[in-house]
This record gives sequence, C-alpha cells and structure tokens, in this order.
Amino acid sequence: MIGLAHDAFKHSVWLSNREGLGLAVYNCGFQRCSPGHTWGPAVRDHFLIHYITSGKGVYDSGSGKYSLSAGDGFLVVPNRLITYWADQSDPWEYYWVGFNGTDAERLVCEAGLSAEQPIFHYDKDSLYREKLLNIYRLNGNRPSDQARMQAGLLSFMAAMMDRRPLDIQEKKSGYEYVKKSLQFIDYNYSRSIDVDDIAANVGISRSHLYRLFMKHISVPPNEYLTRYRIQKASLLLESSNLSVGEAAYSTGFSDQLYFSRVFKKYKGLSPSQYSKCSHEKK
Repeated sequence: MIGLAHDAFKHSVWLSNREGLGLAVYNCGFQRCSPGHTWGPAVRDHFLIHYITSGKGVYDSGSGKYSLSAGDGFLVVPNRLITYWADQSDPWEYYWVGFNGTDAERLVCEAGLSAEQPIFHYDKDSLYREKLLNIYRLNGNRPSDQARMQAGLLSFMAAMMDRRPLDIQEKKSGYEYVKKSLQFIDYNYSRSIDVDDIAANVGISRSHLYRLFMKHISVPPNEYLTRYRIQKASLLLESSNLSVGEAAYSTGFSDQLYFSRVFKKYKGLSPSQYSKCSHEKK
C-alpha cells in the first residue's frame, strides 16, 4: 500500500481531460481520515465509489444513514445532498474513484448500486482495494493515461458485477435484509418513513420484508417501526421538557392525536400523563 502511516493522510489525483467520453475517470485516491473528519452536506457533479479498508464511519445518502466499516463501500450519485464522516475513535481509511459519462449510470446499475441502494460489501480478499489502487497508479492527463484509467475503472466495475450472484447466495437466509432494515429504522425513525420505504431501501418487496421479519424477529415491520418510535418518544418525554407535539414530530408522527392514541396503547398512559409521572419521580 502507498503511504502507510499512523497519522491521517490523503493521496488523490484529479483529471482535466475528461469531456465527451462515455466513461471518464474524474478523480481517484485513498485517505486515512482524522477522527470525525466530515465531508458535506454538499453535492457532487459526478459518481463516486468509496471502499473502506479499515476503521468506521457513517454515510448519509439523503434517504438513509448507514454505519459502515472495513469491507463496506458506498456510492455517491451526482446532484444529491450527502454527508459522510469518520468515526471519532476508529476513523476509517478508504479508497475512492470518481467518474461520469453517458455509460456511467448503466454500469453503476449493472454493479447493483443506485441512489436507493448505495451500499455494497466485499471482505474476501484485497481485490477491490488493489483495483482501485491500480487506477490511482495509472493517473495522468495524456489520452493514453485516461484510456488506461478507464480500463482500470471498467475492471473494478466488472469485479463488482461478478460478485452479485455470491452476494445473493450469502443473503439467502434473509437475516441481512432484516439487519439492514433495523439499521435504516434506527437512523430514520424521526422522518416520515413507512414500510414501503424500508423495503425499497433494502431492495426487496413489502411482502418479502414482512415474511423475513416474522421469520427472524416475530414482529411485523410496521409494528416494529411503531414500537421503536414509541420507545424513542417515551425517552424524550422522560428526559426533556418537550411538549407532546414536539415529541410526536421528533419521532416521525405527523398527527399528534394519532400519536397520543398509539402511545397510550403501548404505555397505558397518555403522553402527557407519562411525562408528568416521569418528572415527578425525579
């Protein structure tokens, strides 16, 4: 690996000769981030693929947040507001390649990635890292350099396409879909998400998601989401001076009356009664 060191570092190249191509590499590099290092919220004008080789961090794609670690990767799509940041105690190191062109979106889709499904995982060996590092080593602004980098990018994308059948086999039990669904709920319960959003995020149908939830955790996804929101709302009412309406809106409920009915169903008290009792005990 180039630049192995214990401190934060960044090596990158940016290519200027990239217009009018079906697929062009815009930039590439690798970085060991400092604790908490953040990019965004902002947008890119091209596609980016990051592949994490060590450490941890979080990616907010605009439609969901993902806690990621070594072996995970994520896609950034053009003109979409995103943020990503390194963990404070174990900041990530990643390799990336930026690209665009008339063929870029098709290749991304064929690799199994999209704005709605931006995460991938590969930890069998160093294949992905080596292919991204190879693109970096081929950098230059001569036409021949750009052609070699394009070939390197195509080789990396082909490797991702080759992995798709194995990914499907590894997910045959379905638990990985449940795990990703729970993570999506954890990060997005405060938004107006529903079961359709959860299913779309993990890339399966609503009915398939229901069957997997019943198989692995014995609770339907809509009930799990409601329970989770009520639990978060009860914690807010216990530990803060938020009003009932503020607690409702902070946990994804747009209707305060509906929130109050559901809260009483699960907790046996109305939100205001629950808040009063909690504060009297302190």
